[in-house]
Amino acid sequence: MLSIGIIPARFASTRLPGKPLVDIGGKSMIQRVVEQVQQANLHRVVVATDDQRIFDHVHGFGGEAVLTHPDHPSGTDRVWEAYQQLGIEADCVVNIQGDEPFIHPAQINALLALFHEPVTQIATLVKPVLSDEELLSPHLPKVVLRADGKALYFSRHPIPYLRQYPVAEWRQHHRYLRHIGMYAYRPAVLQQLTRLSPAPLELAESLEQLRWLSHGFDIHTTETELETIGIDTPKDVERALAHLAS
Repeated sequence: MLSIGIIPARFASTRLPGKPLVDIGGKSMIQRVVEQVQQANLHRVVVATDDQRIFDHVHGFGGEAVLTHPDHPSGTDRVWEAYQQLGIEADCVVNIQGDEPFIHPAQINALLALFHEPVTQIATLVKPVLSDEELLSPHLPKVVLRADGKALYFSRHPIPYLRQYPVAEWRQHHRYLRHIGMYAYRPAVLQQLTRLSPAPLELAESLEQLRWLSHGFDIHTTETELETIGIDTPKDVERALAHLAS
């Protein structure tokens, strides 16, 4: 099975401009992401960027990058353009966040394993919620699954709502899951996703994957216990440096 890992990396960021080039212990964030992803069972790893500085930097440390249009509405659209530029036929394309410098190769491999089943269209990761803070954070989307393990719904609100118990007891009575935002797709499905119109549920929650569910696509899931550190603010950079030093 031929698989491609594509890492969208935009220069613009409201809370951390130039985020992919931020120094994390002597290496840029994007270099750390690429080096982690290269350890997974992927045939090729490519950075998809809208900025010449990032493009040049990636080539400077020996990585592969393509320049994409600056006005893509989502990382999914950027990944599709990058895949088209590569001019190859893959069985699976993995969309990997460019702001997680300690991403685990095992998580990528877990997604790839789902594509040994021909019925898999889209795959993503879920992780048990370990604290009330995680459960109640709108920045950590939650997910509920169907009996067959496919995603039923994603929400920024804790789901399900356990009306018979106070919120402080919810985790005692239900095993909550949160979503880890890494996706893998069949290329033909990825192309279809970029042609879908926004859905009301997506607009309500500001979660792109609800567009796919609303239009009838299945999203397979696999569970991970591994944690990653996303970088979105200067404080997150401090956490990453502390992680390196530990």
